[in-house]
Amino acid sequence: MTKRWLRMLALLFSFALIVAACGSGDSDDAASDDSSDSSDDGSGDDGDDGSGDDGSGDDGDDGDDSSGDDGDDGSDSVDVTQGGSVLDAVRDRGELICGGNDTLPGFGIVDDGGNFSGFDIDYCRVVAAGVLGDADAVQFIPLTAEQRFTALQSGEVDVLIRNTTWTATRDGQEGANFLFTTFYDGQGMMVPSSTGFSSLEDLADASICVLSGTTTELNLTAVFNARGIPFNPVVFEDNTQLRPAYEEGQCEAWTSDASQLAAFKATIEGEGGEEQSIMAEIISKEPLGPVVADGDTAWAQAVNWSVMATVQAWEFGLDSSNIGSYSGDDPNILNFVGADGFDPGLGLDPAFAVNIVSSVGNYEEIYNANIVPIGLQLDGSPNALWTDGGLMYVPPYR
Repeated sequence: MTKRWLRMLALLFSFALIVAACGSGDSDDAASDDSSDSSDDGSGDDGDDGSGDDGSGDDGDDGDDSSGDDGDDGSDSVDVTQGGSVLDAVRDRGELICGGNDTLPGFGIVDDGGNFSGFDIDYCRVVAAGVLGDADAVQFIPLTAEQRFTALQSGEVDVLIRNTTWTATRDGQEGANFLFTTFYDGQGMMVPSSTGFSSLEDLADASICVLSGTTTELNLTAVFNARGIPFNPVVFEDNTQLRPAYEEGQCEAWTSDASQLAAFKATIEGEGGEEQSIMAEIISKEPLGPVVADGDTAWAQAVNWSVMATVQAWEFGLDSSNIGSYSGDDPNILNFVGADGFDPGLGLDPAFAVNIVSSVGNYEEIYNANIVPIGLQLDGSPNALWTDGGLMYVPPYR
């Protein structure tokens, strides 16, 4: 009996040691997993934003974030991230760095003198006016579709305002935070009028020009495959390559956002080129708007409310000619123009909306200046105010 009990005690003791070792290993693994998750989150959210912040001027915070992640419990890192917003970096620098387009008429184009203009360009200026009080305090960085998210993640740009579609995958995998939709679009198809093509089925076995790294390319494949329509994609990096190829006949059709097709149709025909036709069918939803890096709430709020101020001004009947002289007694408008120093805590000057609209315009003014000239009217479009049957609707400023 004694020997049997001794053997049992020995076995129990050995089992206890094994359990203790496993428990210790689980604890270490958990710590390792937490560290790994923190690192993953850092590279996906905070890390992208950290590099974005650092690229915007917060170089000192990067060191603090690293030491906080490696040696501390993470609370210091949160404090550093909150204190090191891109908003602070932009103000310290005195200039907004905005990623845009330089090849898309109506949205982002640069002239021979190096001057940028367009709908998206004006929204870069809107953010600069809201954050810095100066619509001209912007450096424009032209980006191709394939460059844009890398530039945002690395901190090369503070904000991306470049005809970029909001999708679930981009929201979840690109370290990107999509903000208020400034333009509701959809993918279409353009062909030379001489072809007589009017439906997607007419394009069976056709060569179709499309930009690489875009939702346009994915939609083209998905829709044509779903309908059993064979086609030949001809892929280009940007429109400076695509447009001449299309005009030279390398492609029988050009697919892109309908707004882009309208812009190039107007340009091609205006320069004496062949008459173009845009098919009536829209094959996708393309909500376009500003994008910032994930993980920086202060910066996201500053950009978002600056952009939305243009729509709210439009709804209030305020434009560049009268916002600075409002003398009524509507409490909502008084809040909006910063009367009596109303401050909702967004990190913006109480008069930020006045700065934006007086220097750049309200949404209607920006649309009419840039989009109407390429042939897209505001009335009856999804970009009309919600009170007129459109989708432009913003939260109340109170």
